[in-house]
Amino acid sequence: MEAEHPGRGNSRPAFAAIDLGTNNCRLLVVRADGEGFRVTDSFSRIVRLGEGLEANGRLSDAAMGRAIKALRVCAAKMVCAQVSRARSVATEACRRAANCEAFLDQVRSETGLDLEIISAEEEVRLTLEGCAELLDYDHRHALLFDIGGGSTELMWLALDGGPPPRMLGWTSISRGVVNLVERFGGREVSAEIYHAMVADVEAAVRPFGARHGIGRDVDGVHLLGTSSTVATLAAMHLELPKYDRMRLDGTWLTRDDVYAVTARLRAMNYQARLDHACIRRGRADLVIAGCAILEAIVRACPVARLRVAGRGLREGILLTMMRPADGEAALAASA
Repeated sequence: MEAEHPGRGNSRPAFAAIDLGTNNCRLLVVRADGEGFRVTDSFSRIVRLGEGLEANGRLSDAAMGRAIKALRVCAAKMVCAQVSRARSVATEACRRAANCEAFLDQVRSETGLDLEIISAEEEVRLTLEGCAELLDYDHRHALLFDIGGGSTELMWLALDGGPPPRMLGWTSISRGVVNLVERFGGREVSAEIYHAMVADVEAAVRPFGARHGIGRDVDGVHLLGTSSTVATLAAMHLELPKYDRMRLDGTWLTRDDVYAVTARLRAMNYQARLDHACIRRGRADLVIAGCAILEAIVRACPVARLRVAGRGLREGILLTMMRPADGEAALAASA
C-alpha cells in the first residue's frame, strides 16, 4: 500500500472508501496496482460523532456538524481524484443513534454522499479482509482486534491450514475509547479509575474468551491489532518523531513493550499527552482508555507478541470492491 503521487497513473480507475466511526472520519483513495493498490490520497479527522451518545442515545447537532464538515472534504477529494467507484460506511455510533436516519439524510443533502450503516458482522468481515495480509502463519491461531470509538471487535482465527484464515468466532463489545471516557473520564485518570476501566472491559471480553478457550494455550497464538491506540503505543516505543500509522504497519511489539509504554502514558498528565508528538491532540483524553481496552485484551490472551496493523476497515472495503467477482466469503461462525 505504497503512497503514490496524486498526479501519476491517472489512466487507472480510482476507488475510494470512507469510514465514519464514533470518533474518526477517514477516507482512502487508491488506484489498482497488480493484485493490490496504491494510495493516491487519504484524509483523517477526529469528529467525535458519538460524543454524548452514551447518555442521550442521539447524535448531537454539534457532532453531526463536525462530521458533515469532514465529509465535505472527503467528497471534494473524491471529485478531484475522479473516483469511479466508492463505498461510504458508518459504524457503531450510527448503529446506536435514534436519529441516525435524519443524519444520513442531512449528509446526503449537504455532501452528496450516501452513507451506509453496516452491521457489526460486516464490519468484522471487512476488517479481517483489510488486515489478513499481516497474519503470521507460523502461529496456529490469532486474535485480531479493532479498538474503536464506540465498540471493540474481536476475531478468533485459525491459521494452521494456511491462508486464508478460518474465522472460529467473533464478537463486538460496546466498549470503545469514546464511551469509556464518557463513563470514567479521560483527562486525569487515577490508578483506581484506570483499573476500573480495565476490569469493565475484561468483564465484557470474558464470555468470548471462555467460549473459544482463548488464553488456555497461547504459545501458538499472536495478537494483531488495528487501532490508533496500538499505533500510538508502537510510535512511542520506537521513539518516532511523529505519529505515522502506515510507517508502523506490520511492526511487532512484545507484551513487555506494551506494558512499558502503557505505564509511560499513565504517568503523563493531560498536558504532557497533548504535547507529545506521537499523540494527536484530539486523542490526548482518549489514549488512556485505549490502553485500558488493550490491557484487558492482553490479559485475556497473554501472548508473547502483538503485531500492529496500520490498515483495517477501509482497506477491506477497497479490496472487496476491486475484486472482479466480489467473491466474499461468509463468516464461518457467528457471535
